[in-house]
Amino acid sequence: VDFGTCLYHSLARGIQHTAVRQAHRKHEPNFHDKYGNLVLLGGAAFCTTVWGYVLTQLGIEWGLSPIGRITPREWRE
Repeated sequence: VDFGTCLYHSLARGIQHTAVRQAHRKHEPNFHDKYGNLVLLGGAAFCTTVWGYVLTQLGIEWGLSPIGRITPREWRE
């Protein structure tokens, strides 16, 4: 019998046993199961609130065009 084949079968058998053991065990909800969506929504709300404040209240001038702000000088000959 080839060593690689034997190794493959024993590895597959170990994975199968682990899967069966986990299937029979009751799944206890962890932190992510309990609060994952709540934390995600809270983070999204916080981020939206902060960026909303930054974009509307800090008085940043967003116009990148220089038209209307730069006055041309008189041409000297």
